[in-house]
Amino acid sequence: MDNPITRAEHLEFIARMESEHKRLEEEDKRQNQRINSLEENVRQIGTLTAAVNELALSMKGMAKEQEKLVGEVNDLKQKPAKRWENIVEQAIGIFVAALIGFLLARLGL
Repeated sequence: MDNPITRAEHLEFIARMESEHKRLEEEDKRQNQRINSLEENVRQIGTLTAAVNELALSMKGMAKEQEKLVGEVNDLKQKPAKRWENIVEQAIGIFVAALIGFLLARLGL
């Protein structure tokens, strides 16, 4: 062998490899923590998405119910006006009938 490795060089190589191994282990731990954190975030986003979807469905139901209630309120608002119109129509009818009756009585019929 031309260039034999000295014991010192060999020990230096081992020390560097152990140091690199520790650095890689620390990097793995750090990456695993980041992955765990991201997985938790994804779970929370999934839960939030489901809650928002449920809220949207609830809001749609509430909007339909509100439309129904608005229609019922409008019907209730129009009821007195319809009654008044009926009363006026009946009063006019009675007045016209009385007037015709009066005119017919004056004519002697």
